[in-house]
Amino acid sequence: MLQRPEQNEYDPYFSTYIDVVPDGDILQLLQQQLNQVNFIFGKFSEEQAEQSYAPRKWKIKEVVGHISDSERVMSYWMLSVARGDRMKLPGYDQDIFVNNGSFGECTLAELLVDLQAVRQATFSLLSTISETAWLRVGNVVNKVVTARSLLYLIVGHTEHHLNVIKHAIPGEFKQQ
Repeated sequence: MLQRPEQNEYDPYFSTYIDVVPDGDILQLLQQQLNQVNFIFGKFSEEQAEQSYAPRKWKIKEVVGHISDSERVMSYWMLSVARGDRMKLPGYDQDIFVNNGSFGECTLAELLVDLQAVRQATFSLLSTISETAWLRVGNVVNKVVTARSLLYLIVGHTEHHLNVIKHAIPGEFKQQ
């Protein structure tokens, strides 16, 4: 089982996300989180998914698309670091990605299927990373990170957005 990364494996910049990852087996958390994504976002009708969850915030569909896009980018970062690539890896502008994502042209169900495919690709990638590769160090957005910390970043980023939605619409998302 992969252990939680030590604080010296990532810049404090990433703490916002890594700190919200619950304790436990990270592979089980990845699967449970996907179930939670489907539970939470599955409560929205197509009409509701076209609405923002709060004033001046993204639409529900845009949040789902953003989670998918971010996991794609972060998985690439994790792949690069795990494989020993020493290149400085750039960040990305989440607002440009969302604005150009055409998420409104997709149904919410299609966006959730896409997110499941992205998560499945992440699972597939994990099987190709050796124990020693998890501790390889790379440079992401001018910050030193290990491959292991990037896996936790992926989970923490999704967890962050799930928490935002649950708090924006309280009472709607009690687990069954």
